[in-house]
Amino acid sequence: MARTHTDRILFGAAYYDEYMPKNLDRVDEDMRMMKEAGINLIRIAESTWSTEEPQPGVFDFTHIDRALDAAQRAGIDVIVGTPTYAVPTWMVRMHPEVLAVTPAGPGKYGARQIMDIVNPTYRFYAERIIRRLIAHVADHPAVIGYQVDNETKYYDSVSPDMQALFVKYLREKFNDDLDELNARFGLDYWSNRINAWEDFPDVTGSINQSLRGEFDRFRRAQVAEFLKWQADIVREYAKPDQFITHNFDFEWRGYSFGVQPAVDHFKAAQGVDITGVDIYHPTEDDLTGKEIAFGGDMTRSTKDGANYLVLETEAQGQHGWLPFPGQLRLQAYSHLASGADCVEYWHWHSIHNSFETYWKGLLSHDLEPNPTYREAGVFGHEIADPKVGERLVHLKKRNKVAIMVSNESLSALDWFLIEAGFPFGGSLKYNDVVRNVYDALFELNVECDFVPVDAPAERLAKYEMIVAPALYATPQETTDNLREFVANGGHLVATMRSFVTDDEVTVWHDRAPHNLTDVFGMSYNQFTRPKNVPVVFSGALEGTPDTEALSLIELLKADEGTEVLASYGHYAWKDYAAITRHAFGKGTAEWIGTLLAPDAIRAVMREAVGNAGIEYAGLPLAGTITVRQGFNEAGESVTYLLNYSAEPATFASPVSGEVVVAPVTIATDGTVDPTVTFAGAPKAGDKVEAGADLTVGPWNLAVVVG
Repeated sequence: MARTHTDRILFGAAYYDEYMPKNLDRVDEDMRMMKEAGINLIRIAESTWSTEEPQPGVFDFTHIDRALDAAQRAGIDVIVGTPTYAVPTWMVRMHPEVLAVTPAGPGKYGARQIMDIVNPTYRFYAERIIRRLIAHVADHPAVIGYQVDNETKYYDSVSPDMQALFVKYLREKFNDDLDELNARFGLDYWSNRINAWEDFPDVTGSINQSLRGEFDRFRRAQVAEFLKWQADIVREYAKPDQFITHNFDFEWRGYSFGVQPAVDHFKAAQGVDITGVDIYHPTEDDLTGKEIAFGGDMTRSTKDGANYLVLETEAQGQHGWLPFPGQLRLQAYSHLASGADCVEYWHWHSIHNSFETYWKGLLSHDLEPNPTYREAGVFGHEIADPKVGERLVHLKKRNKVAIMVSNESLSALDWFLIEAGFPFGGSLKYNDVVRNVYDALFELNVECDFVPVDAPAERLAKYEMIVAPALYATPQETTDNLREFVANGGHLVATMRSFVTDDEVTVWHDRAPHNLTDVFGMSYNQFTRPKNVPVVFSGALEGTPDTEALSLIELLKADEGTEVLASYGHYAWKDYAAITRHAFGKGTAEWIGTLLAPDAIRAVMREAVGNAGIEYAGLPLAGTITVRQGFNEAGESVTYLLNYSAEPATFASPVSGEVVVAPVTIATDGTVDPTVTFAGAPKAGDKVEAGADLTVGPWNLAVVVG
């Protein structure tokens, strides 16, 4: 039976002895410096297949052994990664078909993640290196776990293998009935009808989102199958006290931003013992904590609240991310505040060649101590103290709010752009709407989980409020479950472009929103792009400053007895509601018919949380300090008070308890400066009472356990 949790808070970095300059032997020096910084974990091997197997069937684990043995001597744990995400030159030379064909054409060797994960030749060689590597390391006492592959996706493969498997999948799904396929997907349009399976076209140029979306769903399923396939091989060798993980990532907008288009995290995470994640985010003046929290909340939710591992996050990172004094420590604790049991940097040392030369690690190119390394040591030694680490590990959340997300909706709204309804003429994407809502809740100190669109009714019933942002493609069962959720006393908040199609992206032909008009107490059948259309608030939102409707307006027709919380202040649209709320059964359902600016959506979500009767200790502190909470294994409440600003924050403590982690001032050299203090700043071990004034300095934090 594999492990599903860690023994302690893991703190470390990815380590590549292979990347060191030639003739520079410093593996023991690196381990010494790591121990000095409180690092207790490294990850190795996942990036260097061509070093581990320089020629087909010829294996060289010299660098693996050097790192493992040095780590053991230093008392540092090791996660070993399978190196399958970057293929060797010899494989491509012998078998060019292993490269993924994408809509841009045949693949070319060079970058990582260029292979076709369903290609049988690639699978043959991948299985061989996995077996040889894991058999070689499994008995090593330093190894505590394995990472299968790396940030796996389907790499936009439209290869012959991928498409042939897709046709087989469709034949099984539709019981070989082409008439059913054509009818369900609407393929008569523009003569897209398929009348014989042997005529099935290349899907690359398809204009039918039902077919395109089904292909995306199929490819996401291949990612989940691929990771499970690797994990099952590793389990043949892994010891009972070792775990298997994978480092999932997110939609990338220069940093981790939103739901990953090419992976269903909820389904793919089922194949591993502990979910892992890579979270990268802006720092310096742009550090807000939102990306750290979003990535953590999503990852924690993949296993319904289980703790997770941050397998990659930045130390110095790319240009513009060098952390200000105090930020690295703040960021590390921010991961723990979401339920992480591991914080691991990519990577230990900055490399001296190739693509990521300037994605800098803890050490710079001179490999000497620097302020970032020293500040990592401040955190490392703090969490190594049992009075801290043992009270913060395995944080559990009891959140009352969940956001429902859908990969199918994401794919659909990449094609039917919200502002245009076409794949061109707009820029607003699904993740923009998700983050619009999530960021508002974060800024209000309202913590949330995520639930998949196919979550069963029992899982939904755990929450008091569910938010459905742009839930465009929604199965009938989901709308039935949400109806039951509201009827039983839950509070549902949905935004524009929700419940428009079924999960095969066929638009429902009843009144919108499908199956829920009586729940929401309104309907609509027209929408348009707004131009100079104010949103005028009323009812429970009276007094909220008017704002501009953004991107799209749905013209809502409220039923009698439905509360209108906002209307459109435009002569053509003045008779329509913009936001409505309706009592249904024991609960309420609220609809937001347009995209709102940050200040406005924050005001709307604040009122919605209040209407749901949800109380959060940190809500009154919104805008002053970020509050993240949970419970430790002893049942004590753990409250993180995080200051993401360059100014000190003074506020009334929302809780009583003992200060386990106190604010400290990090000097420009990365060490603690005891000479700089702030009046009202608590010290470690202090007892505080709810309502007592506390001060947390710039880019700083306190943790209170009660």
